[in-house]
Amino acid sequence: MTKNLVIVESPAKAKTIEKFLGKDYTVKSSFGHIRDLPKKGLNIDLENNFTPHYEVSADKKKTVAELKKAAVGAEVWLASDEDREGEAIAWHLAHALKLDPTKTKRIVFHEITKTAIEAAIKNPRTVNLQLVDAQQARRILDRLVGYELSPVLWKKVRTGLSAGRVQSVAVRIIVEREREIKAFEAVSSFKVTASFIVDGANLPAELSVKFKTEAAATTWLESLTATSYSISSIAQKPGTRSPGAPFTTSTLQQEASRRLGYSVRQTMTLAQRLYESGFITYMRTDSTTLSGLAIGAAKDFITSEYGDRYHKLRQFKTKNASAQEAHEAIRPTNFSALALGGDEQQIKLYKLIWQRAIASQMAEAQLERTEVSIAVSDHKEVFMAKGEVLKFDGFMKVYGGGKDDTLLPPLHEGQALSLDDMSAIETFSRSSARYSEAALVKKLEELGIGRPSTYAPTISTIQTRGYVEKTDLEGSEREVIELSLQHGQVERTVTKVITGADRGKLVPTGIAEVTTDFLVKYFPHVVDFDFTAKVEAEFDQVADGNLAWPDMIKNFYEKFHPLVEASADISRQEVSQARLIGPDPKSGEPIYARFGRYGPMLQMGDTDDEDKEKKPTFAPMPKDSSIDTVTLEQALVMFQLPRLVGATADGEAIKANIGRFGPYVQVGKTFVSIKPLDPHTITLEEALDLYAAKLQKDADKHINEFKNGLKVLNGPYGPYITDGKKNARIAKDVDPKTITEAEAKKLLAAAPAKKRTFRRKKAK
Repeated sequence: MTKNLVIVESPAKAKTIEKFLGKDYTVKSSFGHIRDLPKKGLNIDLENNFTPHYEVSADKKKTVAELKKAAVGAEVWLASDEDREGEAIAWHLAHALKLDPTKTKRIVFHEITKTAIEAAIKNPRTVNLQLVDAQQARRILDRLVGYELSPVLWKKVRTGLSAGRVQSVAVRIIVEREREIKAFEAVSSFKVTASFIVDGANLPAELSVKFKTEAAATTWLESLTATSYSISSIAQKPGTRSPGAPFTTSTLQQEASRRLGYSVRQTMTLAQRLYESGFITYMRTDSTTLSGLAIGAAKDFITSEYGDRYHKLRQFKTKNASAQEAHEAIRPTNFSALALGGDEQQIKLYKLIWQRAIASQMAEAQLERTEVSIAVSDHKEVFMAKGEVLKFDGFMKVYGGGKDDTLLPPLHEGQALSLDDMSAIETFSRSSARYSEAALVKKLEELGIGRPSTYAPTISTIQTRGYVEKTDLEGSEREVIELSLQHGQVERTVTKVITGADRGKLVPTGIAEVTTDFLVKYFPHVVDFDFTAKVEAEFDQVADGNLAWPDMIKNFYEKFHPLVEASADISRQEVSQARLIGPDPKSGEPIYARFGRYGPMLQMGDTDDEDKEKKPTFAPMPKDSSIDTVTLEQALVMFQLPRLVGATADGEAIKANIGRFGPYVQVGKTFVSIKPLDPHTITLEEALDLYAAKLQKDADKHINEFKNGLKVLNGPYGPYITDGKKNARIAKDVDPKTITEAEAKKLLAAAPAKKRTFRRKKAK
């Protein structure tokens, strides 16, 4: 019989912890949450203080039964993670195992090391019910918003959409940034740069002012026909560069994105594995402090490896006064281990965490900055040359990323300079950048929205729900003017450059804009930045015992629910953002640009209840246009679809059109994609070639067919047998053309049953 049963969240963590405990301890995993609100229905008693009705998840009933069996006659230790979510898991475990949460031993640790585990065992506590209440408040509030608001979106915008207290705000942030970028008008100016010769060395410099127009830049350059240049002043200033704080969850996500190219979800998955292996401390934290033990260990490593000069004790103050996810920054559990991890990606992330933590306890880098002013005779403008020399690398020895030294040649005041070349290049002001995943995390943190544990799932949700697409932007071509001063003459050249190209940016879809506008107009406080941040602060008050969670939920629901009820009177036409483009010249019917089930679309005619026989016609939105920008001329072209291209040799009509998945031609019931061809211009010859290729592909797929719908087909992964419900692979050394009906039946009977897949709707 087990004397002590320790229950953790993950099997990987259980395996690591079991190494540190003796034979009197058995460590088992709950595999995360074991109880939650049922997926179907609200399951919150609105009339009884918002009491939630939890149940053991169907996929966890076996786990709970095994834990109950193991707990018989044993001392149970609840060892879930040290945050609100972990506290709630411990509380749910206690209830599921019929234990008293106020008496059952609860242990916490933010690193999985022998020392930390043994210390936790010596200092158990009980479940912190205030932290549980804070997590319950979050879960119940999010369920109320998701359960009541999502159906409103289904009715008024589009089926299958979801709304969430944090996700809808995140979408709004991205939508507003996109609109800001589209509304931005770039302003050009001319930056003058020059290169001077000093004792055979090159001295690059930039004019202290920019010119607003090409004419002004040209005039200034032309005025330099008999000009001399000399050094008017040299200023040398010592400077320092200090290390950043050790990582919190959000700063780790940002830096892993910048330096390693990892997505937010990827970073958290890798960090979770490092933590469960005992290599780093708990990775969900908004604290920047280090324990005294860690500071001492870092000092020992730094002084031993680099010398006393490189060490400087630092304790960073956490910016977020309500930090609650854990009590220490993310750091290695052993500073002497320079490379740990189960694979290359883990090793890279571990190295980044190690470097940042060690650097935080190292001395500043010492620099010498030099600024040189270059006078232009008979002109008030001056050129500036700047240099920087690293005198002492300090923390940059382990956490670099700084620029290389910019060295200047030997100079002195009054020194005459020879001009090598000078040019004025047209530059353009830039709009704010689109958000990357890491930049969105930073913005959410700045606004006080969400917590470290919510960032990764939020960003994943808004992409899987179709609100946001993570995409690479190709940019657009722009002409740039360059003015060069050559032998006293100004030469003008025009070059073409690509501007706006970027990688991995979050771009909102049309449905995101419609949904955001709808929520801002009819549910303003749900997507209000200050309100959402205030909710987080109220969760903190609940965790501190200063606010009862039912009171918090009641205050929210009394304002929220009436808005849901009032939404029944909102017309779908209004929500669809229909914009009247103009009348059809032939019929006089109005043409609208609006949002439909699958995105932006065109509609000709009104929905008239009095004339039910007269229905509007629809057409796809032209490429590279939107509801706000499409013109009547563009719209009329789209209503020419479907276009009759011609006919096959058998006389079947070939029609070209644009559908949900792009342009296509249709012959009978056969649809053939014609990307990247245009359905307005595709020729009969091109259409016939594509149709023939499609028929050949379908023929190649079909190998043989027997009775009762039994077929031998060619699939993307090789030949297989199917009856429409079950598939059986055919071995590589077997010719699929030679398989008999009896052999096909035998292979199909021996094949494993097809796995059922379920699409779960989450109320968030």
